[in-house]
Amino acid sequence: MAFNKRTKIKDLLEKDYTGQEITVMGWVRTKRSNKNVSFIALNDGSSIKNYQIVADPNEISEDILKKATTGACLKIKGVVVASQGAGQQTELAAKEVTVLGEADAEKYPLQPKKHSLEFLREIAHLRIRTNTFGAVFRVRHALAFAVHKYFNDKGFFYIHTPIITASDAEGAGETFKVTTFDLKNPPLTEEGKIDFKQDFFERETNLTVSGQLEGELAAMGLGEIYTFGPTFRAENSNTTRHLAEFWMIEPEMAFYDAEDNQNLAEDFLKYVINYALENCKDDLEFLDKRAAEEENTKKADQRSEMGLLERLQFVVTNEFQRLTYTEAIDILRNSNHNKKKKFQYLVEAWGVDLQSEHERYLVEKHFKKPVILTDYPKEIKAFYMRQNEDDKTVAAMDILFPGIGEIVGGSQREERLDKLTQRMEEMDIPTEEMWWYLDTRKFGTTPHAGFGLGFERLVQFVTGMGNIRDVIAFPRTPGHAEF
Repeated sequence: MAFNKRTKIKDLLEKDYTGQEITVMGWVRTKRSNKNVSFIALNDGSSIKNYQIVADPNEISEDILKKATTGACLKIKGVVVASQGAGQQTELAAKEVTVLGEADAEKYPLQPKKHSLEFLREIAHLRIRTNTFGAVFRVRHALAFAVHKYFNDKGFFYIHTPIITASDAEGAGETFKVTTFDLKNPPLTEEGKIDFKQDFFERETNLTVSGQLEGELAAMGLGEIYTFGPTFRAENSNTTRHLAEFWMIEPEMAFYDAEDNQNLAEDFLKYVINYALENCKDDLEFLDKRAAEEENTKKADQRSEMGLLERLQFVVTNEFQRLTYTEAIDILRNSNHNKKKKFQYLVEAWGVDLQSEHERYLVEKHFKKPVILTDYPKEIKAFYMRQNEDDKTVAAMDILFPGIGEIVGGSQREERLDKLTQRMEEMDIPTEEMWWYLDTRKFGTTPHAGFGLGFERLVQFVTGMGNIRDVIAFPRTPGHAEF
């Protein structure tokens, strides 16, 4: 019964247990010994900091201490005493040590040395035991909790939208198919095509790329809702910014216009980042130092002007600069950067899709604050975005952050039935298949808006990790579906 009456290391570091007999459990990070005593650095995942265990060979047998190698899991009963060494106020004088799980020192891949992130991706089942990934996933948890707290406190309702769907919200066509057919011998129609009428759902289905469309339906009855769930893109992309499986946060709000949408998105981002700053201090300080070391390995012109903690404070304390796409194009086209051909993609004509380098220039060089870009050309945006009176642009918004560029994309949605069907026809989106979506414009339509935030992109920004594969526990990318 007493097995789990343990004290977490986080509590040991925050409260005074001096003189008390307690039990701790955790994994050995390092062990050093001399003739008189062994010092074991123990970590249980509750904090980035280890806790020092002092084991006297007169109290603890040599056989047990030999098994306390890096990676081994121990249960230790002892008395908390004032520490004799620097670096910690207290330590645990061990009275009993039980080896819960051994780790062969010759075979355990996480030895106390610096491992490359590429190597750690190959052992993603173990990498969570490192300082870096322990910090990343504690921050990820805090951000996820903050997302739910923010929307709950604002009176939003959490909606679970379908993972299996018959629609492709983005119209990109890069989806994972869902079927129960024997792939070697699917039933065929008389024309020789796969007969999906005989499939489980009696139609072609795929994993969702977005919960937005269903979210809109819910907002038309509940007012303000948000989704937070997994989404899937079958895009054969091996960049540091793409995953095949990732999580999306998508609020949808009835009775919101484009400006309301921008106000909510700015407030939301500041809230969740500030929550991490207040609740993950030790982890973020560690990640700030890690990011600084990584920056020093880059060429001078590729280094960020701000450290990680500085970037986070920069977002939280600055009002976001708002401007139209047209104004941004003028700034970029007339910039010295563009004139001296320092952009990889030169900005020449109105209507081009902005690249990450352009977005970062606006944030980091020109305005020196986060940016909300609005009113994009309709040709480069999705069918559901509200058309502006100029018939050239839509009421879209993208939020741009230092270091990564776009972090949020959203819009006021097109609530006018005639405008929406016209746009769908222009973009070859079958209106008959989307009858349910169009119904919301037929019955009690209203101005409404929403946005999407890729959760991993947010975690990347807050942790300073350069590769999106390092902010999700088990990344799914082309050719990789281990663990």
